[in-house]
Amino acid sequence: MAWALKLPLADEVIESGLVQDFDASLSGIGQELGAGAYSMSDVLALPIFKQEESSLPPENENKILPFQYVLCAATSPAVKLHDETLTYLNQGQSYEIRMLDNRKIGELPEINGKLVKSIFRVVFHDRRLQYTEHQQLEGWRWNRPGDRILDIDIPMSVGIIDPRANPTQLNTVEFLWDPSKRTSVFIQVHCISTEFTMRKHGGEKGVPFRVQIDTFKENENGEYTEHLHSASCQIKVFKPKGADRKQKTDREKMEKRTPHEKEKYQPSYETTILTECSPWPEITYVNNAPSPGFNSSHSSFSIGEGNGSPNHQPEPPPPIADVSHTSELMLVNLLPTSTPQEAQQWLHRNRFSTFSRLFRNFSGADLLKLTREDVIQICGPADGIRLFNALKGRMVRPRLTIYVCQESQQLRDLHQKHEDGDTVTSTFFVYHAIYLEELTAVELTEKLAQLFSISSQQISQIYKQGPTGIHVLISDEMIQNFQDESCFVLDTMKAETNDSYHIILK
Repeated sequence: MAWALKLPLADEVIESGLVQDFDASLSGIGQELGAGAYSMSDVLALPIFKQEESSLPPENENKILPFQYVLCAATSPAVKLHDETLTYLNQGQSYEIRMLDNRKIGELPEINGKLVKSIFRVVFHDRRLQYTEHQQLEGWRWNRPGDRILDIDIPMSVGIIDPRANPTQLNTVEFLWDPSKRTSVFIQVHCISTEFTMRKHGGEKGVPFRVQIDTFKENENGEYTEHLHSASCQIKVFKPKGADRKQKTDREKMEKRTPHEKEKYQPSYETTILTECSPWPEITYVNNAPSPGFNSSHSSFSIGEGNGSPNHQPEPPPPIADVSHTSELMLVNLLPTSTPQEAQQWLHRNRFSTFSRLFRNFSGADLLKLTREDVIQICGPADGIRLFNALKGRMVRPRLTIYVCQESQQLRDLHQKHEDGDTVTSTFFVYHAIYLEELTAVELTEKLAQLFSISSQQISQIYKQGPTGIHVLISDEMIQNFQDESCFVLDTMKAETNDSYHIILK
């Protein structure tokens, strides 16, 4: 038996929420359709909530929707009339979405006795974030390695078949289901709204997300590519228990308003009905190889890597031409005189290929003018900091720097003259800088071998000249206690047993 709105539902709460939603839609009919008479079919044909992003074709306006999706979470009471509802969710908590068959008798007979496929997505509601959605999600991936944005709570779900989560699409899940049977899917959203907001003036304002569901039927080849229905709702996700506190705060604020002010706001409903919307756009990606276990037939509405907004149309990265020795210098520092093409090459060679489209028309000077806040807002916190440091050519300071000068016969003669009381003329000596990161005797041996252009095996021991001219064997602990930018004169001694050398730091 089909589980449809026209049949009694098992859950009286759901039924009461649907009735309230329909009653709320009547409040705006006088403004939307004029003062004329209306029928129930007109009410059902209206989108229950206004949606700025919706661009449905006119022929769908008088059509009863084949499916309806109900999120079992209360809507906020602080939403004005005719605005889209807003639902608060707790991070990681399982929320039920009822999948309802709303077809009239004889409608879509081709799916009778067959399965349909639904794809769930958590995407950005804010248009500004939609333009950089892929970068925002990649930044979240770096900050939360191993975590997913959207999951299905499979043990609690009912009627879903073959649930799948693409490992490259953290915000997308999909499954098959039979419209003639009871189907409820429990979802968990793991990202919170404040993770994608800039911290300003000591406070944060969480961004709203959208939960969108796209449903497809099989085509002649058995591929789920023919679109049937799409719907979405607006949500905000808080840390555990945060949604309950926010709901309580909104309710208390509304109670303090006058009856006249309350008339401007929607009542809070026990459930959230997802509103019909445009289907998720077709996106074609380069190297869009399906992950293991995924059907490669998603050609109409593919789940390619870099799941972006409807306005995000990825392009293949431009070919990288052979670079000369001069261009290779750009690996370290991007020059202000670099052309947009050279800037693209620099981005690719420094592992910023995902942002090549965003900076397609940027020259070297344009990129170098970006502030740290600009880059983080565009690329997300993880890649933004990395890109900013690369643009500014910031090198990591060594842990220890010492300066060494090789002792020569001329230097020995000068020391002898100084000891004999003779006048010593000013002499220019050249020191070499040695940068140490690990602060070990092995590392110092390798650096000194490079300085002398010999193999590190040819250096037998390294000593430091101590009080009264004693030779103290260099150890890791001694190097760790060297003062930064200490100066040493190097003296070499032939080892007694083999062709190696001892080096003395004076």
